[in-house]
Amino acid sequence: MDEDHRVTGAAQRSPTPAAWQRLAKCRKGNAEALRAIVRRHAWPTADLVGAPASTAALMILLHAPDLAFQVVCRDLIAQAVADGRCPAPHHAYIADHCAVELGQPQFYGTRVDPVTCCPYPVRRPETLDERRRDVGLAPLDEQMRTLRLSG
Repeated sequence: MDEDHRVTGAAQRSPTPAAWQRLAKCRKGNAEALRAIVRRHAWPTADLVGAPASTAALMILLHAPDLAFQVVCRDLIAQAVADGRCPAPHHAYIADHCAVELGQPQFYGTRVDPVTCCPYPVRRPETLDERRRDVGLAPLDEQMRTLRLSG
């Protein structure tokens, strides 16, 4: 994950085709390593590898170039959350990521369109903040305020 951050920063500072290729290569390599871990041990849950490593695995998964792999891991993460072996926000982030990539409304409003700076469509928006609270996320308005301040 550290390498991804370093290469992403370099690509943002100097957005050349070579920099973006290095980023794509890094993310592909990270995804291949994660795929091998998942194949051998299942999802690297917080109880198995520690919270920081499990969160790093989630970040690698969110940047992985393979939606089918992301969907498989989404389901593994959902089971791990249900079993209390993984933090609930991990499932919220990957569930929303997969939904958006599949052209479906998201459940928790964690994905924001970078062009419009608005969340991608959300399933049943009238109960969104309730679902967010259930998984330990702040209300959407608060998330959006934080994004605007950090942007």
